[in-house]
Amino acid sequence: MTDKKSVSIPAGLRGLPIVAIVGRPNVGKSTLFNRLARQKAAIVHDEPGVTRDRHYADCLAYGHPYTLIDTGGFDPDSDDPMQAGIATHVRAAVKEADVVVFLSDGAGLTSDDRAAVTLLRQANKPVVYVANKADTKALDADAFELYRLGVDKVLPISALHGRGIAELENAIVDVLPDWGENPSDIDESITRVAIVGRPNAGKSSLLNRILGEDRMLVDDRPGTTRDSIDALAERGDKKYIFIDTAGIRRKGKVTKADDTVESLSVLHAIRGMERAHVVVLMCDAKDGVAEQDAKILGLAQDRLRGMVIALNKSDLMSTEELKKAEENARDKISFAPYVPVVRMSAKTGRGVSDLFRAIEDVKKGFTLRVGTGELNRFFEEVLATRPPPTMGGKAPRLYYITQAETAPPKFVVMASAPEAVHFSYRRFVMNQLRKKFGFEGVPINVFYKGRRRSKDREQQVNEAKNKRRAKASLNKRED
Repeated sequence: MTDKKSVSIPAGLRGLPIVAIVGRPNVGKSTLFNRLARQKAAIVHDEPGVTRDRHYADCLAYGHPYTLIDTGGFDPDSDDPMQAGIATHVRAAVKEADVVVFLSDGAGLTSDDRAAVTLLRQANKPVVYVANKADTKALDADAFELYRLGVDKVLPISALHGRGIAELENAIVDVLPDWGENPSDIDESITRVAIVGRPNAGKSSLLNRILGEDRMLVDDRPGTTRDSIDALAERGDKKYIFIDTAGIRRKGKVTKADDTVESLSVLHAIRGMERAHVVVLMCDAKDGVAEQDAKILGLAQDRLRGMVIALNKSDLMSTEELKKAEENARDKISFAPYVPVVRMSAKTGRGVSDLFRAIEDVKKGFTLRVGTGELNRFFEEVLATRPPPTMGGKAPRLYYITQAETAPPKFVVMASAPEAVHFSYRRFVMNQLRKKFGFEGVPINVFYKGRRRSKDREQQVNEAKNKRRAKASLNKRED
């Protein structure tokens, strides 16, 4: 395998490596995306240009996770403004990517293929060159066209039928960055906070309030912040790194002219979340928590980050209105009832201290390690109060629990029949862990693992009898 690039990132703050699929229109990029993502997430159609924005999916290949990006068709010479936007889009994806999969097909090389290969060489990124639509071995020869451009290795595949996909995934894994386990360039004692939300919710205003200066551009127009920006802040004896991100708009609010920078902002926001201990979702209390806010929080939950909801602009509302706003927030985020909600105003500073206390509480839970002894005393009480129910004719026995990781917290329960532990009981155990140890605002992972059972007593007795009989028979023959 090729030597992997070493990236020094703390274990709890790893962002997934990004793999971008690029190529000219209609070579099968979306089909390949769906194949690698093992889902039908991208629209697939024979008409070129159907994929107008990038699609993202978290993938796993041979135990290695990565984020896959599907891009629009690369057609840099087109006079169509939409195609020109896609070309800019592709260049942005290549810039962000750690690995690029270049896809062509058996229809022969075009000027777009040559332009794309030139772009990739200038980007100085690991590239896996792939020739699609090689549905049979007889069509592999069509892949040789790419060698004329000086490419070292080309993989013939069929995205539609799955041929060659295993070899492609192996090639991707071969050049994925190897995330370092012993970081030296990031101090994990500093709490890292990503501020996310819809445009104009007050993210930059909050950061300016915290920093005590107008460091971030604040404007009434939505979408002022287009990139993720880090800022170091001190409060008392504690240090924080705040990651301000671009506002994530609903798809219906994104115009074709905005599309390139807008979808790139989504990627930056996701990466900001992955680098954070705690994600603060800023919401305009007057507008209420919307479906898009819930989706943004869902992205943070999927990445197992600590979470806080900040209802901003609360100074503009009455007590009764704020109460209804908080009830609305709880209703919209019913999938994460453990997330704290803080009322605040970035403009006046009211509630900012409450926000910091919530951030500290969530960070504490995110990095908390519970001793095995204390954990199992708690677990014995849980089992005595409510043992796991019988499921599928099996009555699972739970032996002990241990904490395998922190940031985010991960627990492992040894069980006689892990598959027989009902999801409702799993949820009960997580809720009890949260209630006992205070994992407020933190997703908890509890895995149930089977253990090898020693041979039961009857089997041991039978084996001992057989050994004695065999020995007696041997002695008898010798006599």
